[in-house]
Amino acid sequence: MTEHVEKAYFATGCFWGAERRFWNLPGVVSTSVGYMGGHKSDPTYKEVCTGETGHAEMVEVDFNPGLISYHRLLEEFWTMHDPTSLNRQGGDVGSQYRSAIYTTTPAQLRTALATREIYNELLKANEFDDICTEIKPADGMQYWPAEEYHQRYLEKNPKGYDCHSSTGIPYPDQIFIG
Repeated sequence: MTEHVEKAYFATGCFWGAERRFWNLPGVVSTSVGYMGGHKSDPTYKEVCTGETGHAEMVEVDFNPGLISYHRLLEEFWTMHDPTSLNRQGGDVGSQYRSAIYTTTPAQLRTALATREIYNELLKANEFDDICTEIKPADGMQYWPAEEYHQRYLEKNPKGYDCHSSTGIPYPDQIFIG
C-alpha cells in the first residue's frame, strides 16, 4: 500500500523555526525550506534577502492526510507567527518575511481562506489589526529549495536563531473546517 502524501507551502517569517514546528508534527512526512512567490529563477539566500527577487522564505511540508489534516497544519501556521504584521516578524523585516500560504489543491485553498476568517475575527476581538497573509494557489509558482546549510538548520544548530513573533492567541481548536 502506497502512502498518500500532499504538499503544503507556508511562509511565517524566518523559515528555520517554522520548519522545526512542522517537522515535529506527527503525520508530517518531510519538510524543506526554500523560496517561493518571486520572479527570479533559482534565487540564492543573499538575493532573496535584498527583497528584489519577490520571494518569501517558505517551508514545504509533505504530509500524510490520513495522519494529519491540512486544517491541523493551518492551526500551527496561524499560531506560530503574527499574521497581522506586514512584511515582518519581530526583528526580521522585508518582503521575504511576509506571511503567505500557497495552496496545492482547491480544498486547501477553501480551508486556508475559511480558517483565515475565523482567526481574523478572534484577533480583531483581541484588538489586533486584520490578517494580511497572502493566500493563493501555488499553480504556476516554482518552489526553489534553499541552500543545504538552511535545511533543518535548527536540528544542526539547536541553539540557533528562531524568530517567531506569535500573537499569543492560539487558533480555536474547537472549530474544524473540513
